Amino acid sequence: MGQPSEEVIARYRANLEQFVLRARRIEGHSLAADWDALVSLASAPLKLRISEGGEARMRQEFPPEEVVESAAARVRPLLLETDACGYLKSLKAVTYFCRSVPSDVAWAKAAKAEWKTRTHEGVLGYRLMVGDLATGDTADMSDQELAMAWIYGDVVHHDAERLQEADPFGLSGRFRAAVPLVAWMMVAAIELLTFLRFLQERGELALRAEVFETEVILRSTEWEYPAQIRTAPVGTPPPADALTSYSDEWAPWPGTAPTTKPSTTHPRS
Repeated sequence: MGQPSEEVIARYRANLEQFVLRARRIEGHSLAADWDALVSLASAPLKLRISEGGEARMRQEFPPEEVVESAAARVRPLLLETDACGYLKSLKAVTYFCRSVPSDVAWAKAAKAEWKTRTHEGVLGYRLMVGDLATGDTADMSDQELAMAWIYGDVVHHDAERLQEADPFGLSGRFRAAVPLVAWMMVAAIELLTFLRFLQERGELALRAEVFETEVILRSTEWEYPAQIRTAPVGTPPPADALTSYSDEWAPWPGTAPTTKPSTTHPRS
């Protein structure tokens, strides 16, 4: 196989830069604040309790759905082969840039294999089977299928076909399957991000420094900033752009009132 063209190499770097930006948003999610808890969540923790009478009960404790939903929205682009930040696209780029280090290539290949296994809608952890004693209807789905039904049916899209197929298991069945998958994808993304930081420091990627530094998470959603208020008669055109001065029709407020009753404001900071 020949050397990739400069265009292909540039695309590899662009993919990695987009992945870094997305992965940093994932890293900044509240579920990732406790790394050990996130890793545990990815393993689908299940508690089994047997009473003195021999009754077995299973218990699962997950974060609120709204929290997992926001995490799912952040990881979802990594699943898509068409998105620039796709996980598999990023691993392909990594494989090229670290091709001279066999251990790094082996890590990338192992990560690729695990990603495909975890996100493929086959059987991985379990199959859930339900039946209706009154009608005799039965249904069964794998955990990945249920998880994807929640992600693409309940959360980031409204895939009616997936929802209809998974309807016998209810929202709780879909959610319980999705939580470990979402958590695992977060773990995988953060681990790859950590690896990319290492490769960048080693000088093997030459990515733009700003993708590791630019703001990707809003730490505060309250703002206060200075503003100018001007008024003008109805129909007065506003400035053409942010650098164009106000025309004389736009009077500062409070200040000298225009000859016609003002009804339009144009704040400018």
